[in-house]
Amino acid sequence: MDIKAIKEKIITNVYLIDSSKKVPLHKHDGFDEIFYCVAGEGFGVLQDGDVELKVGEAFIVPSGTMHALKTEGELCVASFLVPVVKKG
Repeated sequence: MDIKAIKEKIITNVYLIDSSKKVPLHKHDGFDEIFYCVAGEGFGVLQDGDVELKVGEAFIVPSGTMHALKTEGELCVASFLVPVVKKG
């Protein structure tokens, strides 16, 4: 396993979402995504339901899964896109 190559492929972002921002359902093939709630509260959205997010909580989305974020106030999350490592 090439740890250096994995480390170089990790993508980090910070998003501030308010009630007027509409994040469409989307997916990331080849990457799992981890959202960590830094401030505020809201929901991680999946096709089959919502996952509540509060400060200090995480929302994990497996590669290829449709997802979005929403809030009725403000939601600040750190996002980490982690490449899927295939066994073999």
